[in-house]
Amino acid sequence: MADVKAEYLACPIRQVVSRFGDKWSMLVLYMLNTSETGVLRFNELRRQMTDCSQKMLSQTLKNLEQSHLVHREVYPEVPPRVEYSLTDTGKSLMPVLTELIAWGKEHFNEVIEKNIIMD
Repeated sequence: MADVKAEYLACPIRQVVSRFGDKWSMLVLYMLNTSETGVLRFNELRRQMTDCSQKMLSQTLKNLEQSHLVHREVYPEVPPRVEYSLTDTGKSLMPVLTELIAWGKEHFNEVIEKNIIMD
């Protein structure tokens, strides 16, 4: 069992994708990348992600910040203003994410049909 765990911990695919592989993380990264200014506030993200709970969005942003993909800037104002943007590491992920989105659009019907048949 120790060998499996060591192998798992050393696997770059598992480690990297586990940081942003969920649907909310990818959506947040995409939205930050496609925003006009490259910066969004929490409520701006929330308005665009109506099916994501406030708690889940908050947790997703914290995880992306801990993974050094998103930068959180807090301004000392009343009320406090918090803005999110992509880090350089996050920006470097965008070409790959853009290709994944293009692949998803191209193969959407195939993937959906196969899932419906299997269910």
